[in-house]
Amino acid sequence: MRAVVPGGCPSDHGGCGERSGGCERRARSSLLRRAFRHASSVVAALAALAPRLVRLAHHGHSGRLLAVLVLALAAPLAADEARPPALRDVGVEQHLGAALPLDLAFRDESGRPVALGDYFDGKPVLLSLVYFGCPMLCGQSLSGLAASLKALSFAPGKEFTVLVVSFDPRDTPAVASGRKAAVLARYGRLDTAAGWHFLTGEQAAIDRLTRAVGFRYTADAASGQFAHVPAAIVLTPAGTISRYFYGIEPAPRDLRLGLVEASANKIGSAVDQLLLFCFHYDPATGRYGALVMGAVRAGGALTLLALGAFLALAWRREAPRS
Repeated sequence: MRAVVPGGCPSDHGGCGERSGGCERRARSSLLRRAFRHASSVVAALAALAPRLVRLAHHGHSGRLLAVLVLALAAPLAADEARPPALRDVGVEQHLGAALPLDLAFRDESGRPVALGDYFDGKPVLLSLVYFGCPMLCGQSLSGLAASLKALSFAPGKEFTVLVVSFDPRDTPAVASGRKAAVLARYGRLDTAAGWHFLTGEQAAIDRLTRAVGFRYTADAASGQFAHVPAAIVLTPAGTISRYFYGIEPAPRDLRLGLVEASANKIGSAVDQLLLFCFHYDPATGRYGALVMGAVRAGGALTLLALGAFLALAWRREAPRS
């Protein structure tokens, strides 16, 4: 019996023939997906334990703090069935190409009733799902998102819209307003305030939105906190899901390319087009990676241009003068 790699192909590729490269690619993709699930589980574990970590650090229990961190990091390495019950349904299931229910009703940071569709006005939208009472992870992820966006020349309200929605129905517009002020101070460009929107809503609207984007979280009844993973979701101007980016501080290049693609190339520059020619989005990692064939094509085109210029110059030098 032949061994089988995670991608589902025999290790000696005897049954794949000339398609062994495809087997290897599927195996790598499977490994990347497993690695991302483990990383997401680590973040979720730390988020669930955030209140306890804060208390231990505040009271100087460094030994206990280290033990809790080790348990949080080790837990995702076990099978899903061995994970704590509160973390078994935490993560992000990508729904690329799915349409958001734009009729959902929320309230903005001023308390004004709004519909989700009000924010899709011809520009791509960057969506972040958090809860404003989060003691650690949400504040860090919003600060990280602001830091990533600060590195872009794109401006909220001009090239794109930032939409931050709380998945905790206990959050109020007043709390949302305070969080918006803090994030804008971190971003440092106060003139873009009209491009940032912080929404709160009822449980029914929250449930429909989180289901639509595949965002799964769980509540801890004892602490009143939530376990979840940080994710930034890029949406097209029509309200369809285009890209997912993970982590507390997504790479600025990834955010920029994601926004350019979601806008159908209506924003960005010629350099962005060249980068999109050479890089492609990998859903398994939530990042843009080098596209080998794209790079080869770009290099070939540049080589042909250089060769053509050289031949033209040589021809002009050797042409007989009248």
